[in-house]
Amino acid sequence: MRITVFRRLMAEEFGSPRAEMLAADHVFSGLGGRTIDQALDEGVSAKEIWREVCVEFEVPKERR
Repeated sequence: MRITVFRRLMAEEFGSPRAEMLAADHVFSGLGGRTIDQALDEGVSAKEIWREVCVEFEVPKERR
């Protein structure tokens, strides 16, 4: 998954302002205690991050 696709999915699911806040501030235990932005910077795939977001926020399967 491309990062641009990931960012679009985040914006569609949470709205742009909240998606940006979550990426910068929300720490995910499933990402090793990192934020989305930290995980992306450290090379974690956008697809893996999206899976963690979906689990953490219980995104319905049809939108995963």
